[in-house]
Parts: sequence; C-alpha cells; structure tokens
Amino acid sequence: MRFRCFFIVACVCGILALSESLVLAQSYPSKPVRIIVPFPPGGSTDLTARVLGAKLGEAFNQQFIVENRPGASGMIGNDAVARAPADGYLLTMGTIGALSVNQYLFKKVPYDSLHDFSPISLTGNVENLLVVHPSLPVHNVKEFIAKAKTLPGKLIFASSGTGNAPHLAGELFNQMAHVQLVHLPYKGGGPAIIDLISGQVSLSFSSMPSSLPFVKQAKLRPIGVGGKKRSVAAPDIPTIDESGLAGFEVTDWQGLLAPAKTPPAVIERLHTESLRALNETSVKDRLAAAGLQVVTCTPSQFTDFIRSEINKWGKVIQAAGIKPE
Repeated sequence: MRFRCFFIVACVCGILALSESLVLAQSYPSKPVRIIVPFPPGGSTDLTARVLGAKLGEAFNQQFIVENRPGASGMIGNDAVARAPADGYLLTMGTIGALSVNQYLFKKVPYDSLHDFSPISLTGNVENLLVVHPSLPVHNVKEFIAKAKTLPGKLIFASSGTGNAPHLAGELFNQMAHVQLVHLPYKGGGPAIIDLISGQVSLSFSSMPSSLPFVKQAKLRPIGVGGKKRSVAAPDIPTIDESGLAGFEVTDWQGLLAPAKTPPAVIERLHTESLRALNETSVKDRLAAAGLQVVTCTPSQFTDFIRSEINKWGKVIQAAGIKPE
C-alpha cells in the first residue's frame, strides 16, 4: 500500500513538473534573452551570435541581445552562464577552447563543460589552413613533412594563442607526422600573420579568413586545409587528410548552450528555431563570406561531440607535455 501511494505521488509530481515545463516553454521568452559571447566584439563567434540572435528575435518576437564578456580564455563569460538561473534567458556561445581545452591548460576552471550546461546545437566552425612563408621550398603536405624532418626544432609555427585551434592543430600535426615544429603563441591571429608574412616565423595553421587573402596575393603558400572536407572558399586546396596525413582533422567549432537543467521544452524550442535560422541561405552566405561554415546537430549530439573533443585534445595536450598554468 505504501509503495502504491509513493508511486502515485511520484507520478503526480512528474506530471506537474512536465506541465510546468510545457507552460514555461509556451510562454518563453516573455522578456529579452541575452547571448553571452565570451570574447571581444568582431570575431567569428561574435558574428555568429549576432546573426543568429537577430533571427531568433524575429522568430520569437522578442529581443535576443548579444553581450560580450571577454577574459580568461572564455571562462568569465561561460562561468556567468553556468551560474545563471536555468530558465533560458542567459545563453552562451561555447567554443573548442573554452569547453574542450581550458581544463587541461588551467589549474582552475570555474565550470564543468559536461555538467554545467545544456547544449542546444553546434552553430558552425572556422576552417584552418596550413600556410607557409614562400621562402620555405615546399608545396604540399608530403614535401612539408619531409622538410620538417630534416629541421627538427627549427621550424616555428605561429598561433593566435595557447590552447586555441591553430595551436592544437600544430601539436596534432607534430604527433601524427612525427615532426618537431616549435610553437610560438601570439596575442591574436593578426600579429601572427604579420610575422609570418615578414618571414619571422615559418608557418601557421591559421584560420581561413585570416590567411586566405594573403594566399591570393601570393604572400603565403597554402599547404592543406585542416578539416575533413575541402573548403568551399578554396576548393583547389586539398585537405591535410587527403594529402598524406590520414585522419588529421581540426575544427575551430562554436555552439549555443544554456545553463544546465534548463527545461527540455525550452531547449527544444531554441534548438528548432536555431536550426531554422542557421539553415537559411542568406545566413549561410553571410557567414560563409566571413569564413564560417554552418554546422548543426541535436542537443544530445552536441553533448557527445563536446565529450569526444575533451578526450581527443586531452590526449594531444598530454602527449605534447603542455602543463596547466
């Protein structure tokens, strides 16, 4: 009898919780929603947030306000969302560094990437391109690897900062190709490209938007694209994977997340409208013009993807001997 009463109470509580979630979803959003970009204005993540936010605002007939909270490699902005009420009114744009890498680079990260957020969807990625200074006598991946093996510890690759995609790409390349490229971090992609063009460094696994204009001007020589597929922006440049380093893949990804325990019905509404917006031709074209490729997925797929990225880069960072600061 007690078990039956307990079962009935549990069912009633479950029904009430579900009803409350559905009511919240139907009225959501009843006030402006803020999307935190944990980086300064002007970058690719910021652009995606603003384009997507405008479309979500139209879909929900409510303001979606983009708010930049840079600092601590994305941790300040993400921590604010991790600690926010789980009601869908404060979202964040998560990235490869902030959600998959920081825990290996810093002794203290204020949030848990897998437990403190409710993923909504991937939004896209920025393709990376291995480029070299024209003075380096190589024209493809095989020639580059052969040259690097004759110059262990002599070829310096520039990146936009420790722990971001260009740095990780170089470390992964080292391990897969069995070479010894030396990492030199810069405070942003711009300074890194300037020194590469001037010949101060030999190469970079730079973002496509940063490097492609200089490739077209013959100031840099392209060696290979870092993704699994050739870039729509540069279809004549082969991937590193197809050019002799099978399995090589680095994607500088980004995605939309809410605080953990946000009602599933709210997550589903945000997911549905985000995919609708991101798959509009006008949105894809605008982001593609800035070197961004739209990529979407389900919330559960996004969770699995974050987990796989954490595992992948943890192994790379450990093998590279990179210690947390």
